Amino acid sequence: MNDNALADLPVVVIGSGPVGLAAAAHLVTRGIRPLVLEAGSSPAAAVAQWGHVGLFSPWKYNIDEAARGLLAPTGWQEPDGDHLPTGAELIRDYLNPLSEIAELRDAILTGTRVVAVSRVGKDRTGTSQRGSTPFLVRTQSSDGTSVDVHAKAVIDASGTWETPNPLGQSGLHGPGEAEARRSGFVTSPLPDVVGSDREQFAGRRTLVVGGGHSAANTLLALAVLREESPDTRIGWVLRRVDPASVYGGEDKDGLPARGALGARLRHLVETGVIDVHASTTITGFGTDGGDAIAAETDGETVILHADRVVPATGFRPDLGFLREIRLDLDPVVEAPQQLGPLIDPEYHSCGTVPPHGARALGHPEPNFYIVGMKSYGRAPTFLMYTGYEQVRSVVAALAGDQEAADRVELVLPETGVCSADVGTSCDVPAGVAVGTAGCCGPVELSTGCCWPAEPVVTGIPTGVEHGRSEDAAAD
Repeated sequence: MNDNALADLPVVVIGSGPVGLAAAAHLVTRGIRPLVLEAGSSPAAAVAQWGHVGLFSPWKYNIDEAARGLLAPTGWQEPDGDHLPTGAELIRDYLNPLSEIAELRDAILTGTRVVAVSRVGKDRTGTSQRGSTPFLVRTQSSDGTSVDVHAKAVIDASGTWETPNPLGQSGLHGPGEAEARRSGFVTSPLPDVVGSDREQFAGRRTLVVGGGHSAANTLLALAVLREESPDTRIGWVLRRVDPASVYGGEDKDGLPARGALGARLRHLVETGVIDVHASTTITGFGTDGGDAIAAETDGETVILHADRVVPATGFRPDLGFLREIRLDLDPVVEAPQQLGPLIDPEYHSCGTVPPHGARALGHPEPNFYIVGMKSYGRAPTFLMYTGYEQVRSVVAALAGDQEAADRVELVLPETGVCSADVGTSCDVPAGVAVGTAGCCGPVELSTGCCWPAEPVVTGIPTGVEHGRSEDAAAD
């Protein structure tokens, strides 16, 4: 294919969440035709699944600049900049209007799942003229129809929502786990306990598995439900020895309301409302549809019982459909190689990750980029605002504006209080100290407050530029 024909092809964006639509907005602003492929039935379908959950920074930090520029001439009313939106409000007041503007409306194909990415006429072993060969993006529609799309570049912003981490030990699914998920015995990661999913939990036994803020918020929601339905029973399974680190700073917390929530969770545990199973690992599920769950506590085999299990163990990227693409991934967190050491959650919180763009996100495959939550692999420290900076830089690089691609246009707060495990984004104001405007992760809507990272790291560890030294690991 000649260069002119290649230039006429669109840039495919996989996923229409906040970062995917921001990428499309930047492409339009640069005069490049986007084609956004969304597996769900509507834009931001993954966000819709946690619409009852709140973000932790106000509107003024949640809107991409290129998107704002496209929306402004349409008469769009920008939300109150100081309001903390829910996921549903994010869709209603920002993502839906953005997806409906003339420049993007016809460029978004919903019900279109990407099942493979390759090059036309080449698998991953074909090197000759690879960079000048169009991408082949194979899609499958909701009715099973398969269509191949050609593109001059691909931006994968598909997120991680559909690939939650296993509940079993050693990063593996426990025996019977797949069946337990299909049957609904294991629920979605962020069920609407006091809302649309209430009937699944009221008067029943629920085990919440995980030691982060998603687990904490689900536990608090279950406690609210228990006040209304006293037969509701709550169990908490976590691998750590002591749940205290989930409580946050309590009365010493920089955000008093967040500290109050930590104190409330501690009170619920200490008064027996929440039954804690510490130092416990799930090892299997019954195959007969029963309520028995096999586990190990301090090396001893135990049987737990529940009517529902809520998985709050984080997410990982789906790399299967990229098998024919030449990727260079960090061996630890499965992020782009240059980015991996900068985001490893054993050493970094979201505020200690330096802003980064096309160069750090690049792969040996020319004009292919993974952005957004998926770019962080298994690390739970992603910021939505970081994703906006990623796509600004990537689109500049695709447009041939390397100076703009290399320019840093984002300053992140140096704080160790934010992390995310909703599979989409962790949300915090850029350049604003936590305690003045917000932090990251799922939020209790009545207060607008969130939970500390797991692990909590303030600043880059002393003597370790990017972590991962043997001495740092020993500490």
